[in-house]
Amino acid sequence: MKTFTKTTLAVVTGFTLFMSANSMAATDLTSDVQKESYSIGASLGKYISGQIYSQTELGAEVDVNLVIEGVVDALKNNPQFSDEEILTYLNQRAEQLNTAREAAEAKIALANVTAGNEYLAENKKKDGVKETESGLQYQVISEGEGRKPNPQDVVTVHYKGFLIDGTEFDDSHKRNEPNRFALMSVIEGWQEGIPLMNEGSTYKFAIPAALAYGDKQVGIIPPSSTLVFEVELVKVEAPGENAHGMGLSGMGMGGMMGGGH
Repeated sequence: MKTFTKTTLAVVTGFTLFMSANSMAATDLTSDVQKESYSIGASLGKYISGQIYSQTELGAEVDVNLVIEGVVDALKNNPQFSDEEILTYLNQRAEQLNTAREAAEAKIALANVTAGNEYLAENKKKDGVKETESGLQYQVISEGEGRKPNPQDVVTVHYKGFLIDGTEFDDSHKRNEPNRFALMSVIEGWQEGIPLMNEGSTYKFAIPAALAYGDKQVGIIPPSSTLVFEVELVKVEAPGENAHGMGLSGMGMGGMMGGGH
């Protein structure tokens, strides 16, 4: 089996299709119909290339020449299999890909759990880092003088979110927009950590995957990821306070809205 990169697949797919179509010479595309027709083919080729790439990434074998032959036969309305047979084979392939995908995700999750545990074990040795009974770790960067929020309160925060390798996945400062939300609506790590803070404080949290998104993939956050946040508690409000003219916000890419369980 050949190994393809995404770029290579695009080239091979386009080239094979070119050769399969009776070695047609390059056509000058002058009319709108010609340009639109070509664009249909180019779009189809990119889609096929993407499908092949995603499958080979999972270790599935794909015969590119036969993929192109199937496309050409279908365009000629002369496929070698009936619609029912095609559906059967595609379902068979889908089951294989699902199994491979689940195995790949499980491998990634296990690696992330191991890396997260190692990170938390080292992090709690640092000066000023405290750990709660649940495994949440926090460090005071600066302490404010306002009141602590209750679990049912609405809070406004600025924050930065990182993976343990330092990859930043969200930053409300860059959006120049703090987030306002009901505290009970966010991940468990925030539900537990933010009530430790006085209004005006900035804390750093290390949140185990079990208190974040568990084994779910969320945006660029891989499954079973330990997350690191720098959170500034800008404002605390009782439920219903200032209800008019200021709605609750969703979160940014990091999407802390909603727990992982």
